[in-house]
Amino acid sequence: MPKWLDNAVFYEIYPQSFKDTDSDGIGNINGITHKLDYIRELGCTAIWLNPCFKSPFGDAGYDVEDYLTVAPRYGTNDDLIRLFHEAHRRGMHVILDLVPGHTAVTHKWFRESMKAEKNQYTDRYVWTDSVWEEPQGMGSLKGISDRDGCCAVNFFSHQPALNYGFYKPDPLKKWQQPMDSEGALATREALKDIMRFWLSAGCDGFRVDMAGSLVKNDEDGKGTISLWQDVRAFLDREFPEAAMISEWGEPDKSLQGGFHMDFLLHFGPSHYNDLFRCDKPYFSAEGKGVISAFKAKYNESREKSGGRGLICIPSGNHDMDRLARRLSPDEMKIAFGFLLSMPGAPFIYYGDEIGMRYVENLTSVEGGYGRTGSRSPMQWDRSLNAGFSCASPDKLYIPLDPDKNRPDVKSQLADGDSVLSEVKRLISVRMDHPALQSGGGIEFLDVSSEEYPLCYIRSAEGEKILAVINPSGRTYVIRLPFEVGECIYSNGGEISVGADTSVPPRSCGFYRI
Repeated sequence: MPKWLDNAVFYEIYPQSFKDTDSDGIGNINGITHKLDYIRELGCTAIWLNPCFKSPFGDAGYDVEDYLTVAPRYGTNDDLIRLFHEAHRRGMHVILDLVPGHTAVTHKWFRESMKAEKNQYTDRYVWTDSVWEEPQGMGSLKGISDRDGCCAVNFFSHQPALNYGFYKPDPLKKWQQPMDSEGALATREALKDIMRFWLSAGCDGFRVDMAGSLVKNDEDGKGTISLWQDVRAFLDREFPEAAMISEWGEPDKSLQGGFHMDFLLHFGPSHYNDLFRCDKPYFSAEGKGVISAFKAKYNESREKSGGRGLICIPSGNHDMDRLARRLSPDEMKIAFGFLLSMPGAPFIYYGDEIGMRYVENLTSVEGGYGRTGSRSPMQWDRSLNAGFSCASPDKLYIPLDPDKNRPDVKSQLADGDSVLSEVKRLISVRMDHPALQSGGGIEFLDVSSEEYPLCYIRSAEGEKILAVINPSGRTYVIRLPFEVGECIYSNGGEISVGADTSVPPRSCGFYRI
């Protein structure tokens, strides 16, 4: 694993909504470079940049038209390479969003694959042999070209699925190619070429979109694991310091495949939504949440992965509701106490550090639909367009939060009690203590028959730290099986230690043991 991941704290940037420096209403690469010092001063050491490649933007850039060219609205390849350089100059790293499972229908590969005559791209995508036969269990494009057949799609109908083969091809369906077929292997090599291009340009790695979905008819992910192990071997030979982070949601599989980290997802079995995004979030002061299912699944994932790699818990991302849709600023501070003291590299979605709100009732923008409200422009100050852009407000990529009291960076930097100030303090504490960093161990404690408070021990390099987190509005009394030492961080009051330990309401504390 690259050494720089040991204490990495990531900042996710949705480029079109972060900072506009050319007044067209859309954020750009130079805007990110302009704000690198802010990200560094926040305490983040790395950036995850959402897709910035040429695209028709039917899905906000996740429909890639050209993997090797920055979208003109964001700038140029030179601008992106300069961002890499300026980040490195500040001791920071940048990972790009890699979308290996599908392209846009406008991609050269797909245009060539639609032709009736056979060519080098004929088998780059998953096509059936007849326009009357759709791929089972998948959506498809059909009747779009002279080529006979239907093309499988991923998610939106304008995202044709790339061909990495079938783990168990149906012998009655000749179009289901095996993983070692010429077409499937050519797609795999094209993926490596894309990675080689950007790593050679200074990129530090990739977050891989839908990483577990590449091989079809894939029993228990075995084929996809094998594919990524091959990619891992390529990276170990040529780019051993490249970080690989998967959107998979099953760490036992992704880490086996050679990824360094796997995200907990807002869908699937992780119970991640139980914490922040449900009717009764665990981190609400109402105190009616449930965290036991999350802990059980988290422990299961760690056990299955055999202690390899890291499990990442993001504050949110471009596909989720903002934290602030369910939690108040004070509740978010307690939530960040959890997020920034757990193993794995934390990921902070731009604006979550100031408690940016989900903007309600927006018309879908570029395939955002219900996600659009979590993608509004970053709020830097109280000037025109919250400091995001000098464009006319009607030209903004997505409308701003209309509330005149919306949070902004400048105001929160001046307020020692703001969400931003608390996040900075928590990152600083994390950086000062190896036990709180990415690779440290964790042990959840059963100190109460109730769901509150949450207690766990982090440990590394001979250091042990107890985290006691009580998001609820009531005091709890617990029994700890050891003595508690110095408090190294507290928000909302410290625990009172005696025969029994009293945990104050709406509090988070870290203690030496």
